[in-house]
Amino acid sequence: MGLLALGTPLTWDETKPLAEHIRNHGITQFLNTWDRWKDKTGKGLLWGDEIEYMVASFNDENKQARLSLRQTEILEKLQSVTLDPSLEKFKPACCAAIPTFHPEYGRYMLESTPGFPFSGNPSSLVAVEADMRFRRQIIRSHLKNHELPLTLTAWPRLGVTDSAFTDPDTHPDPQKSSSRSEYVGELLTNPHARFPTLTANIRSRRGSKVDIRVPLFIDEKTEIPDGLSALKSNGHTNPAKPLSGTPYIHMDAMAFGMGCCCLQITFQAWNVDEARKVYDALVPVAPIMLALTAASPAFRGKLADVDARWNVIAASVDDRTEEERGLKPLKNDRYRIPKSRYDSVDLYISNDERNKPEYHDIDVPVNQAVRKRLIEHGLDDKLASHIGHLFIRDPLVQFSETIDQDDVGSMDHFENIQSTNWQTIRFKPPPVNSPIGWRVEFRSMEVQMTDFENAAFSIFIVLLTRAIISFDLNFYMPISKVDENMQVAQQRNAAVANKFFFRRNVFPLDRSPARFDLASRPVSPPSSSPTSQTHSRNQSAAVNHSPNGDINGGDVPQTSHDRDISESSSTCSTPIEMEAGDEAAEMTLDEIVNGDSGSFPGLMGVVNAYLNSLNVDVCTKCDIRRYLDLIKYRAKGQLVTPATWIRDFITSHPAYKKDSVVSDEINYDLSKAVDEIERGVRPAPELLGKDYVGSGPTGCL
Repeated sequence: MGLLALGTPLTWDETKPLAEHIRNHGITQFLNTWDRWKDKTGKGLLWGDEIEYMVASFNDENKQARLSLRQTEILEKLQSVTLDPSLEKFKPACCAAIPTFHPEYGRYMLESTPGFPFSGNPSSLVAVEADMRFRRQIIRSHLKNHELPLTLTAWPRLGVTDSAFTDPDTHPDPQKSSSRSEYVGELLTNPHARFPTLTANIRSRRGSKVDIRVPLFIDEKTEIPDGLSALKSNGHTNPAKPLSGTPYIHMDAMAFGMGCCCLQITFQAWNVDEARKVYDALVPVAPIMLALTAASPAFRGKLADVDARWNVIAASVDDRTEEERGLKPLKNDRYRIPKSRYDSVDLYISNDERNKPEYHDIDVPVNQAVRKRLIEHGLDDKLASHIGHLFIRDPLVQFSETIDQDDVGSMDHFENIQSTNWQTIRFKPPPVNSPIGWRVEFRSMEVQMTDFENAAFSIFIVLLTRAIISFDLNFYMPISKVDENMQVAQQRNAAVANKFFFRRNVFPLDRSPARFDLASRPVSPPSSSPTSQTHSRNQSAAVNHSPNGDINGGDVPQTSHDRDISESSSTCSTPIEMEAGDEAAEMTLDEIVNGDSGSFPGLMGVVNAYLNSLNVDVCTKCDIRRYLDLIKYRAKGQLVTPATWIRDFITSHPAYKKDSVVSDEINYDLSKAVDEIERGVRPAPELLGKDYVGSGPTGCL
């Protein structure tokens, strides 16, 4: 959720002349905060999650599922309910406070956060799922009988033209709506002035509608437009961006990206140096977690040949002009900008000596005037360059009432630009007049269908940050390889079929991995193996590749099209010279997460080492192990990603015609199935393992 202010929004033509004023005062505001906080120590690790939901409206008689546009009404009810003391009797004993609920971009979306931050203590971590489930139960208990809260990343039929996809129905208005979309109408967007203004100003600044294209999944009977050609998708992996001359799914509005749901985690650090260190370490982790949480294989009623949303959302807010995109020579604009303002991180920011210049091997434009001003104020070059890079962007939403601000008592001009740089990781300064300190936000993950999964990934990332700090881990690798991983992570079946670059030597050079206890303790009991059948990585790939794959985890025959997975690792070739122990190698997700048979411990290994260094009772460790096992087995390919599960559900549905189309009936049954899985009334051992326990038959309080 970006900065929400009240007032009279300005058009892009009115905002553009104010851009330098906003940038200048934004930097002044940051420097005032810097001076207050640069030497302060906060309260240590506190963290929280943000979970986004879609509210679906069901017509059971006609087997239709639509997006409910009652966000305003629902939020008013939830805010009233959360202030009612009677809700306390339903609050789980392990939850610290009543949760809070917030609006999001889509009028069908809700966002929830814990009422009080979690700590890093293991006893706090095991309460995360209960807190998340409590939030979902509150929402569900205050919806209409025909509505359900679903944690789907992308609504498969958003923007279709063959039927309605919202309740009430909405219609595009290509002449007057803020997006000018051919597919979605204005009523889809949150009515707060920020959102339609943001949509319109992105389009106006760009000089055209946004242009979103994802490769189409090609099945046996997929209709391919004239002049285009493509091989059937089952036997090979395609790039995450459509190749020239190949079929794609087209989208043309901010709603297709900002209308997706995600899971985000924000950590408070002890001080600014720790925040910068955690930020840098998480940069290479972001694409790994995107691949592991991939959950969006369908857009605009068609199966896509990707599993994740990232390129969709990046294109949906791409406000760069033709000059900035390199389509025309620079004349009216100052910078050639390689990426959308929603994209992967471009610069490491820590002052760590291990943050070497050679890792910064991509083109990164920087506002040199901003950088110079920050350095003259006493900031080091790395942080000054990061902020200078953010401030190449223009402000997108400005209210007439807040043009002139108190630069000591406000950070609104800074946040105007900071909050619309939507990168995989965000470095967040302390708010004004608040005890909250320096923070880091982890932003790449897709929301999962169950609170068990969302809790598992949240817990894993929190423990990983603790291991990073405790063991002084080094995940640095060239930014170009991180960018490459971001694209690879979105490909269909990336979690089991692809390899990713990652640094092999993560411990300080003066510390041997042998001194750390990397084993899983306590060892997972045999009963918690993910399924009754062992799935190899190639078998999991076969499930994804076969349109008739058994979604219940049955035997799936291998075909000649199955991709062979090489277990060897190769050193990445870069134009720079690396020191001994400095290389990034290509590894499978299993190797990156669970380690290899050699010296690389894997992310799970360092998490295990951190847990084993704590004085934690066995019961708590067993509880935490349930969550870590989900990540472990998903990385091994023994549990599938939500994207694979959804794709298999669609392609094995009786109404599927092998034409890549997600029909109304399929979407209805899929939405019902997702809710049933969450409640635990529909087994999905291939997704969650055998021992998953849902929220109960009703899912309500």
